[in-house]
Amino acid sequence: MKEQPLLQPYDMKGLQLKNRIVMAPMTRSRSDNPETAATELTAQYYEQRADAGLIISEGTYVSREATGYVNVPGIYTEAHIKGWKIVTEAVHKKGGKIFAQIWHVGRISHPDLLDGNLPFAPSALNPNIKAYVPGGFKETVTPREMTIEDIKRTIGDFRQAGANAMKAGFDGVEIHSANGYLFQQFFNLYSNHRTDEYGGSIENRARLLFEVIEELATVMPLNRVGLRLNPSLHNAQGMMVDEGSIPVHEYIVTRLNDYDLAYLHLTEPFTPVADVPFAVEHVARHFRPLYKGTLIINKGFTGESGNKVIADGDADLVAFGVPFLANPDLVERIKKQAPLNAPDMATFYTPGPKGYVDYPTLA
Repeated sequence: MKEQPLLQPYDMKGLQLKNRIVMAPMTRSRSDNPETAATELTAQYYEQRADAGLIISEGTYVSREATGYVNVPGIYTEAHIKGWKIVTEAVHKKGGKIFAQIWHVGRISHPDLLDGNLPFAPSALNPNIKAYVPGGFKETVTPREMTIEDIKRTIGDFRQAGANAMKAGFDGVEIHSANGYLFQQFFNLYSNHRTDEYGGSIENRARLLFEVIEELATVMPLNRVGLRLNPSLHNAQGMMVDEGSIPVHEYIVTRLNDYDLAYLHLTEPFTPVADVPFAVEHVARHFRPLYKGTLIINKGFTGESGNKVIADGDADLVAFGVPFLANPDLVERIKKQAPLNAPDMATFYTPGPKGYVDYPTLA
């Protein structure tokens, strides 16, 4: 291959990306401070990886009640804005671009993380998984069903998170509507048993997402808003693919063409789904014909397979997660087809610099 497609520049609605390699959002649990704010160490981590065409930050909570894991940063206080500003300035100084992933976990939480309060969700249905709380893992509990007031407040929290992200110097935001968290809990028939305007029909189950998009449009340009979806998430995070999973995602993806978004970020299945009824095995290939804008694809790609998915026309950019975690110079390694560092899984979510900013580069 004369010129690797991954290394070609890309114009994303006027935001010039120097290559088509995206750093995927990855929770790292390094905000172990009273403010749960990003720090100088966080800035060093992202700055090391600023050769990516685009960095999408780890998920960052839109409110206290959006919390689902320990030591994860928020974006709802002045301390959060101040911390993230250190990060964005470091990335921009290196010529990088960075979006903030804004996040609400819904029922994937625990009272130990919420000052003793129940998590809330579309319906009072326990995901029956384990939540990561101070001191280790605990079984999830049955959440409280969201009232209309809760829903309206949450929409406002996302609007404020978008405004805060712009104030912190991010180039845009990504709405985390994947991986079994709040939005996908509304999409899914197993987790949404509502009978009001947020449940039942496909349009109703997708309503919250589009109301959030409309609210974000009041505080920032929509061409600086991205969206992440995981249509074939199955047997993970308390989610199962149902007969409505793909149709609701097809409706969402098609309707997104009405909005001038920065991109759509899709995730291939986390687990094998070839034998799962109603699931889609090749997500990028399935949804590419439905979406007219920029499409990012993620999950398990190598330099070779990433080049191929772009060359085949199934995606415009490719997001790499764990390879970026262990290889701050991933872009250079892909360019030179050099071997990759192996990740140290024991340090994925532990405080401090080890396994965070100490991976070796080629130089």
